[in-house]
Amino acid sequence: MAQLELVKSQAKAVQLTKDYYNRVRKAVQFKGRNCKTIVVTSVSPGEGKTTVSLNLALSFARAGFQTLLLDADAGNSAFSNFFSSPAEDNKGLVDFFAGKSELSDIICETDAEHLVVLPAGSSNADQADLDLLQSADFSQLIEAVSDLYDYVIIDTPSIGLGLDAAVVAQNADASILVAEAGSTKRRFLIKAKNQLQQSGSAFLGVVLNRAEIDSDSYGPYGAYGKPIKKQPAKKGKK
Repeated sequence: MAQLELVKSQAKAVQLTKDYYNRVRKAVQFKGRNCKTIVVTSVSPGEGKTTVSLNLALSFARAGFQTLLLDADAGNSAFSNFFSSPAEDNKGLVDFFAGKSELSDIICETDAEHLVVLPAGSSNADQADLDLLQSADFSQLIEAVSDLYDYVIIDTPSIGLGLDAAVVAQNADASILVAEAGSTKRRFLIKAKNQLQQSGSAFLGVVLNRAEIDSDSYGPYGAYGKPIKKQPAKKGKK
């Protein structure tokens, strides 16, 4: 089994945000009782869904839960920004679905106790590879790993790029939507929220990322569970 290590810059960031993500994890546990498999997605790439996925998984692991972090974003994986690994160990989900690897060969240990990672695999994945996320094979995979681990955190493609995340959410117990403060337009956020709710899994809420709010309470990284509300109508000038 391959060994992955957090790159030093990410390890430092994890320590700085540890308390915040512990609060996010507790909120997820409270709102998503009995939810073991959790999809994390966003409207657009670059909003921080992989950062949230990683830190949420680490929080569960720190609490003593056997946790699997699954990279299902084969077409736009960002895991190489967070983990260092030997160059030859680049197989993962895509290779498993292609029949090139066994599941036991692609689940990687990490330097964090109780946390293992299932990488996306081949970086040159085409649409056919991504279509596998919508297949019965993926559903069976989620069912299998949910029996092996206390929690499975699934980093999926951004929902604005298609319905991959919503389809994957059908196979999970719950979903979380990550939004970058000041970047995501409200109508797109509401559309993504509706798609996730229609998947049939529990929608746990929105993680507002990179928000400048009450640093004593949340730090500079955001607040969990921000409601999506209509803005009050602007008053006309007198």
